[in-house]
Amino acid sequence: MATTARPSTPSIPSPFPSTHRALHVTSYDTPPAVTSLPLPTPSPGTALVRILATQIISYSRSVYSSTGRAYPFPLPLTAGYSGIGRIAACPGDSVALQRGQLVHVDCVVRARDDPSAIFLAGVHQGHSQRSAQLMEANWRDGCAAEFAAFPIENLMPLDEKRLLGKVEEGGLGYDLPRLSYISTLLVPYGGLADVGVRPGETVVVAPATGGFGGAAVKVALAMGARVVAMGRNERELERMEGVFGRERVRGVRITGDVKGDAEMLKGVWGEPDVFFDISPPAASHSSHFKSALLSLRHAGRASLMGGQREDVQVPLRLVMVKDIMLKGKWMYERPAVAQLVKMVEAGVLGLGEKDGVDVKGTFTLEEWDKAFTVAEETNRPGSVTVITP
Repeated sequence: MATTARPSTPSIPSPFPSTHRALHVTSYDTPPAVTSLPLPTPSPGTALVRILATQIISYSRSVYSSTGRAYPFPLPLTAGYSGIGRIAACPGDSVALQRGQLVHVDCVVRARDDPSAIFLAGVHQGHSQRSAQLMEANWRDGCAAEFAAFPIENLMPLDEKRLLGKVEEGGLGYDLPRLSYISTLLVPYGGLADVGVRPGETVVVAPATGGFGGAAVKVALAMGARVVAMGRNERELERMEGVFGRERVRGVRITGDVKGDAEMLKGVWGEPDVFFDISPPAASHSSHFKSALLSLRHAGRASLMGGQREDVQVPLRLVMVKDIMLKGKWMYERPAVAQLVKMVEAGVLGLGEKDGVDVKGTFTLEEWDKAFTVAEETNRPGSVTVITP
């Protein structure tokens, strides 16, 4: 991909430094490097954030490599996903955000005049010419840096006293790495909320033993549903039953027998209400997709958030006869961020060790390569790897 010029960045007066360190990507063919860059400037509608922690997604190395996924994005850019930070400077058109405020920094950016133009700052330019244009011109950089500039609507205030406070003083006792797991939980919440998961319903999550699949299990439980977790890793399925309890989570192994697996799904708590698909790119020909659809009740719903790169088998006649709704979803909207943060702050959606969240490592910017490796090797439900710039 051709290198594009970075927009000019005016200097910022004291007390801010003129430069900051960032994990810089200049080419798909060379590794990222920690580089000193001019400090971003908070233009109208944009705030400057001091990044405290950013979660490393399991396939980060693949995103920034020509031999991996090689997601499309303008170059150069700062790597990274969403993060946790403090407001360093606010624009004049911000009335709610305050300097020093703890916020969730959301990488899902939407054009203000076209909400269908969506991109992921630091990760992916989106799927339209408009989203690519917006990322190239503004907010291309992710959170693997000391500072980042983001639209004010992408900064969600967090109740610091509640989230980081001591348990004996009414807090939840979390730390910054655990808060960064919010960015993973948001992805499945977008799809589950989109199909209206309700308390008491049964949700099939497949595959359930990866990072996002495991997050979907947690979120569905927090929404009041029971979960049938489907996957090939029996040991991980058993672990999830142990963490969350068999009265609310049951594991079903994918065997490759489409009809047999569908009957197994129905045999847990009857015909499921919802199927949540979060398949990886290589799962286009996996049997689980059709099995889960076959198991759904009349007027069941399917939330499709998988990354399959090829078409999948859909039993269209059954979908028609049983009034099944198929609904795709890429990421989530801002109201979903606010609602999920409320769930975390209320303690309904736990981030503690007892809740199955396991911090695998905390690394500096200079240790990015090790962080990428740990994230890739520990891509399991609840695993968290972070960089703290």
